[in-house]
Amino acid sequence: MPRSSTRPTSRDVAQAAGVSQAAVSLVFGEKWRGRVSEATAERVRAAARELGYRPNLAARNLRLGRTRTVLLVVPALTTEFFAGVYTGAARVAARHGFGVVLYPSPEGIGPARDPFASAQAALDGVIASSMAADALTAIRGDQLPLVMLDSDPEGSLGAATVNLDIADGVRQVTEHLLGLGHRRILHLAADVPSWTFELRARELAARLAAVPGTALSTAAAPISIDDAVAAAEAALTRPGPRPTAVVCDDDKLAAGAYKAVRRLGLRVPDDVSVTGLDDLALATALDPELTTVRLDAERFGERGMEALLAVLDGREPEGGDIPVELVVRGSTAPAATPAP
Repeated sequence: MPRSSTRPTSRDVAQAAGVSQAAVSLVFGEKWRGRVSEATAERVRAAARELGYRPNLAARNLRLGRTRTVLLVVPALTTEFFAGVYTGAARVAARHGFGVVLYPSPEGIGPARDPFASAQAALDGVIASSMAADALTAIRGDQLPLVMLDSDPEGSLGAATVNLDIADGVRQVTEHLLGLGHRRILHLAADVPSWTFELRARELAARLAAVPGTALSTAAAPISIDDAVAAAEAALTRPGPRPTAVVCDDDKLAAGAYKAVRRLGLRVPDDVSVTGLDDLALATALDPELTTVRLDAERFGERGMEALLAVLDGREPEGGDIPVELVVRGSTAPAATPAP
């Protein structure tokens, strides 16, 4: 389809898509549902992309009283996971004419200064990780339409909550290790006051408590490799039988567990199996590669943005947790037989 030398208009899009100008306005005003079909809406969007058409957002925003800007509040960007969350959220936002401002909460958790003169005037809504929830009160984000990620649905601050099925991920890890004969398990827990990490601890304890003859010990560490090394080394040298497997709340903690095992003259997985949770790029950089739970960060961000759009439109967001998947690699093996 040849492009015109002048800026394309909604009339050009209507002609190209074979629809009325009113239909184009409905699609770009996000008011098409129930008025035109999904196929027609997609045809309009495709024609607009081909022509290079961009609606006059400034004029429309004045009419709607919206800024079409969303704030994504996450912990400090220490892993690629939250970059994936942003990518997914921004992808959905762009399709609906919204922009996403990424705001990492200082130190990962705790209060944060307001990055805007008035967040309520500058934003249409907020998507926030539970690990950065304390930042919301400082920016008054809890007074805007709010979607919480990784948050207790029973006590969420938000109008909607989007979660990964972390409990199922922990169940998959536990069943995998039990199937390999592991009964003495160390939980290398993230020392972060967050619902998602509390859920992991509760689920692991409950699954193991249901199996006779199991023993669970816990060591907590901030999410850093150096802290994980120290915590894991101390836990693996406590008096009594040594754990045969270490379940880590995060892949970075798992990397620290690897180093601790090797410092003690032991091997992964021959002497101690190790599992992670996230499936970061780090998981396949480790040797042996890490058995871990894959979390779809981009889908997480997409669902968060979709939920916020639903809240803004007065619709019910999609329900159900996002599935996760255990990826079995070389860091887990049958439990070592204790030396006589």
